[in-house]
Amino acid sequence: MLEWGTLLFLAVFVSSCRSFLAEPRYIPSGSMLPELQINDRLIIEKISLKKNLPQRGDIVVFNSPFSFDEKLVASRSKPLPNKSYCFLMSLPPMSFIPGLRDQACDAYIKRVVALPGEIVSVNIKGEVIINKKKIIEPYVINFCTESFFKNCGEFKSLKVPKDHFLVLGDNRANSWDGRYWPGGKFLHKKEIIGKAYFRFWPLRNFGFFNNQVQHESLSL
Repeated sequence: MLEWGTLLFLAVFVSSCRSFLAEPRYIPSGSMLPELQINDRLIIEKISLKKNLPQRGDIVVFNSPFSFDEKLVASRSKPLPNKSYCFLMSLPPMSFIPGLRDQACDAYIKRVVALPGEIVSVNIKGEVIINKKKIIEPYVINFCTESFFKNCGEFKSLKVPKDHFLVLGDNRANSWDGRYWPGGKFLHKKEIIGKAYFRFWPLRNFGFFNNQVQHESLSL
């Protein structure tokens, strides 16, 4: 009875979330392993980022790079879909029809690792260096030894522009993130939908997210 009561509460709570306050999301891929498992259900809150910029370590949901990356948009054979079309395609049964949904309608979830004004590098292992100091990322256990992508997206000494962020998947060997976007590596704040607040399913992992990140004292 307790489990059914909990499920009922969650169903009512999630369905009552207003789109401008919060919304439920599920995790369709392994790009954020091990922190986020495939099919995890989260609540994304949208209020805090309206007045404040995300911080390093925050897990954010944002619009598909296929909707804002200049090179990806330029390669399209048809115009970008509008919000109404994307909303319609997100609903069943439309969402279950293969090939119907436009990539530009998708949402991505990654972690903020570099902030505006910082000088950032990513090495061949997928480790992040900020202003010549490597950051400690306890949430990453799968750094690159082998990667589906060339050289783990390695790059050196780029300055993060104003109002932009570098966002990466925790699964560094298997995440298509800012390292690989052809039009630019950084995410503008206007593309961010919200921040991961807590996980409501599965029940064994129910709880809030801890997003603390530290710097190593060793200068590189």
